[in-house]
This record gives sequence, C-alpha cells and structure tokens, in this order.
Amino acid sequence: MKVNIYYGGRGVLDDPTLYVINKMQQVLVELRVTVERYNIYEQKNSIATLPQTIKEADGIILATTVEWLGIGGYMQQFLDACWLYGDKEKFSQIYMQPVVMSTAYGEREGELTLANAWEMLGGLPCSGLCGYVADLLTFEMNQDYSVIIEKKAENLYRTISQKMKSLPNSNQAVTKTVLRTQDLGLTPQESEQLSKYVSDDSYVKKQKEDIEELANKFKGLLDKDKTEDEDETPMYIADFETHFKPQKDFKAKYLFIIEGRKKPLTIEVAQEELVCSYGKQDGIDVYAKMTTDVLERIIAGKMTFQRAFMTGELTAKGNFKTLRMLDDLFNFV
Repeated sequence: MKVNIYYGGRGVLDDPTLYVINKMQQVLVELRVTVERYNIYEQKNSIATLPQTIKEADGIILATTVEWLGIGGYMQQFLDACWLYGDKEKFSQIYMQPVVMSTAYGEREGELTLANAWEMLGGLPCSGLCGYVADLLTFEMNQDYSVIIEKKAENLYRTISQKMKSLPNSNQAVTKTVLRTQDLGLTPQESEQLSKYVSDDSYVKKQKEDIEELANKFKGLLDKDKTEDEDETPMYIADFETHFKPQKDFKAKYLFIIEGRKKPLTIEVAQEELVCSYGKQDGIDVYAKMTTDVLERIIAGKMTFQRAFMTGELTAKGNFKTLRMLDDLFNFV
C-alpha cells in the first residue's frame, strides 16, 4: 500500500499541520505503508506536474493550514492542476483524507473544501481531520489529541485496505452534468506531457511569443496585395490530396503559415470534400505556423501534427480538438 501526503502550507516551524502529518506518517509507516511526502511550496514552479504523482498511490492526504482565509494558494494551485491535467480515471480509484489545521478561523470550511474538490475530481472520500490550534506546544503535549490523530491515520489505512464504499453524493452528479474541463481531446498521456510543458516557464514564454508572431504575421498577410496570389506555386497540395482520409460529419478549415512561403496554405474539409489553396480566407477554425522542414517531415511520415504541436515545432491557435483531427484526416504515416 502507498499513501502520498501533499502539504499545502508555507512550511513555517510553528505550523500545526506539520506536526499532525508527521504523526500520521509515523503511524502509517508502522503499519508498513509506503509514504511519500510532497511539500508543494518546495515545488511551486512545477505544481502542474504534481498530479501525475497521484496515480501511483492507493490513497492520499491533502493537508493545509488556514492562516487567515481559506486553504491557501499552494493547495488551490495544486487542485487546479489536478482539474486541468490530472488523470481523473485514476483519481476514481484513490481515497483522499483531508487534514486542515487552523491558527485563525475556518478549519471546518477548509476540510469541506478539500473533500468537495476531491469528490468533484471523481475521487473516493475518507473521513478527515480538522482543528484549531492557539498554542502549538500545548497542542503537542496533549495525549488525547495525539490519540485522535493516530486513530485518523489508522482509519485511512482501514478504508484503503478494505476498499470501503460510500453513498453517492450531489458533487459527483454536478460534475457529470455541469462542471467539465475544456475538452482538448487529449489522452491522459498527452495531458501529462502538456502539464510538463506548462510548468516550463521558458516553454510557455516561447509559445506566447510564437502565437503573437503568428497573429501578427497573419494580420500582415491580410494587408498584402491580392496580386501575389497568382505567383504562388501550389507546393504540398498534391500531398494533402493524395493522403486525404475523409471523416464522417466533420467540417473544418485550416490555415498554415509556412516559413519561406509568401501565401498561407488553406485546407478546407467538408466530410468527403477537400479543397486546398494558397491565399487568405475567412472562417478559419485553426491557424498554424511551422517551417518547411517540419511540414516536409510530417508529409514524409517522420512526424505527426500532434507531436509537432506538443514539442513546439508547430504553433497554433484556435480549436485544439480540431487541430488534433489533422492526423486522422491526412494519413502520412
């Protein structure tokens, strides 16, 4: 059995939550549970990748401290990353125990927030622990409090080992009918890879610069004289027409800005119909930019559109689900 502890406080010495999770960790280790601890404040630049560590655990503890209002920024960022990049199919098999200690007011609200968040993520609930601590030394010296903490750790162990069930709740119903993440059409593996890119500041900065350059270049193309359209050699059009694989009930219009080419390449798909041409058009669903080398590697079957996008060799804006359909529409492999 493996349990991960995610601590969302600031790591200060007098934080009562640290005492509680240290105590719980000792109990779990005595029960021969493998425990791994993640201090979120130490990994604040890579929070987007932390949800990928959950899928290897049987249960988790989300622990944070209420210092003035709410569960704190680090824990909120972590939960946001779970919603955006986490594998919710894996979450549905994992128990979570919330631990919220307060030095102000709001420990019960904090515990409820964590429990609600995990249920909305599709995870399994477990009885939590919350409390108000005015003086840490007095709290640590109280044996009755120590027993309560130990019992909560044992309860988590029993819940996981016995795979205890719970009644359905409204949070799960709301998630299914109302709350949904934006559908990017990504697999769990692609979401994991995307979370790594998101946590890379240099990659995000480069993507923003590329998208801005793409937008400016397209704007410039709209201002060019239409007489240039006649000078463009119809390269690559035959490759797309030859490898076109119609998709039922699918319509989209793509515009490719290819470095070294004066005109953008527009590809319009309407079920079994394909129209390729050089020049600007209206009603574009996806704008993409790449070099001739990248496009030629895609056409040669050495790379897919999706992989080029995920590695940053192809930049795009628009409907990403429509972008992902390119590999289905054109079978270059």
